[in-house]
Amino acid sequence: MSNQHSESASKLDDIVKIVTLKAPIAKVWEAVATADGIAAWFMPNTFEPVLGHEFHLNAGPFGKSPCKVLELEPPYRLSFSWDRDWTITFQLEETAQGTRFTLTHSGWDEATATAFGEKHAVVRERMAGGWVGILQKLSEAVEG
Repeated sequence: MSNQHSESASKLDDIVKIVTLKAPIAKVWEAVATADGIAAWFMPNTFEPVLGHEFHLNAGPFGKSPCKVLELEPPYRLSFSWDRDWTITFQLEETAQGTRFTLTHSGWDEATATAFGEKHAVVRERMAGGWVGILQKLSEAVEG
């Protein structure tokens, strides 16, 4: 039995989390697209909202992960590479209920191990759960 999709056979689905934050889009953007904002709910960093800016996320025991700003469309979209494999995208949309925030964590591949030697499939499951708590912190940061 041949697999016609062999090059994509090891790709794993993106992690996608969507939350509606009871806060104006400008406040949410401030929280997700500034160094202080990101540090308050995610992790310490040297982020700057500049296209092509190279920065680090300080992942505690996993060390400093190199990142680079790939897309920047204030106040609607920010995308950056995270470590050697992943892309994180924040999408913001103004709604009657507040700001619809979509987080996409892509770049997962079953055949790949992270920079710290763990299989993507294992880390993906952990991160899929981890983002729930992280987004809860974001919610508290912008709604508080």
